[in-house]
Amino acid sequence: MLTRADANSAEVTSIVELMAETGRKARAAARPLAIASPEVKTIALLAMAEAIERREAEILQANEQDMANGAAAGMTSALLDRLKLDEKRIAAIATSIRTIADLADPVGQIIAEWDRPNGLHIERVRTPLGVIGVIYESRPNVTADAGALCLKSGNAVILRGGSDSANSSRAIHAALVDGLEAAGLPCDAIQLVSTTDRSAVGEMLKGLNGNLDVIIPRGGKSLVARVQSEARVPVFAHLEGLCHVYIDGSADVELARKIIVNAKMRRTGVCGAAETLLVDRLIAPVHLAPMLDDLIAAGCEVRGDEEVTKLYGKANAAMEEDWSTEYLDAIISVKLVDGIDGALDHINHYSSHHTEAVIAEDRDVVERFFNEIDSAILLHNASTQFADGGEFGMGAEIGIATGKMHARGPVGVEQLTSFKYRVRGTGQIRP
Repeated sequence: MLTRADANSAEVTSIVELMAETGRKARAAARPLAIASPEVKTIALLAMAEAIERREAEILQANEQDMANGAAAGMTSALLDRLKLDEKRIAAIATSIRTIADLADPVGQIIAEWDRPNGLHIERVRTPLGVIGVIYESRPNVTADAGALCLKSGNAVILRGGSDSANSSRAIHAALVDGLEAAGLPCDAIQLVSTTDRSAVGEMLKGLNGNLDVIIPRGGKSLVARVQSEARVPVFAHLEGLCHVYIDGSADVELARKIIVNAKMRRTGVCGAAETLLVDRLIAPVHLAPMLDDLIAAGCEVRGDEEVTKLYGKANAAMEEDWSTEYLDAIISVKLVDGIDGALDHINHYSSHHTEAVIAEDRDVVERFFNEIDSAILLHNASTQFADGGEFGMGAEIGIATGKMHARGPVGVEQLTSFKYRVRGTGQIRP
């Protein structure tokens, strides 16, 4: 008689075998992909974009099911917004793939070259990483972005999306496979993990028997923490986006008002959304209230420090945890600071090293902000919502890397490559 324990053991074994086979297939696909010509990869990418558009109806139908499931599970409006697809967003996915197709192919690109006194000519050349694992949560567009970016950079990829976007991801993945088939590339070059069982993630973190070269997590703090803690392969960390906007006393206030509303409210569920607003104490008596009125009018809850709540009665009192919270919602914490020194102290203490913005006309303030804050992206007089690979001209991104090794900031095609050295000689021997 088969017991429940036996059944559970068999299920775990089947997932281990499934993931091992997925790794083997990816490794087998990686070699022909690494040497595929730019023309063949372009054919595949353009065919993928066409397939996304052709399959629009089934993608939307799949997404409707995910949205219904998400609403039934009590997902917040911000998370549902991250999950939602519509005609405009599907068109944007196709556009991103075409933009990636138009990028210069990084594989084989000579990064640097030089000659040695002995006549050796040395070149540093971009090469694919190999097999990349991408673990992500509710945003189904990551399926297309990651698949297209990995293909362009000559890497095979194993995609493990969240259970909340499983139907949408499967529908998008089918379009990516259409593109691979159209170009005669191995379909295993872009694989979507078929199970939503969490143990599949554990197998990826172990490295799939040496078949996984890099893992990129894209999701909440708990996911990234687990990946960093358990991974046995290199990780491109994408930590939470605890983004700050500092409004200096020299700022153009009307410009600042426009930027802060966009930085917070354009899309509250993206990692580039502003979470903390810092305002120079010198301008607060006159200009704080209009700024916060704009935010409240846009539907944002304001949580302020003691000074802010005294000056602005509509603000709720901020707690200590507010300064280290990525809300991903229509909430912002607001604090008054002593000019650029106060802003630097606060940001350097609480920052997740993702994205920060300064609104100022004083060049010295801007230079100090740029030089003294160690975050992946720093902006001057612009919204933090530009923290996006597409906006950087990369076509798309797999994530914003907040670490300091190999890749930092938006991870696009160049960041998905390593390099090797080619040394050309004419018979030199070492004495």
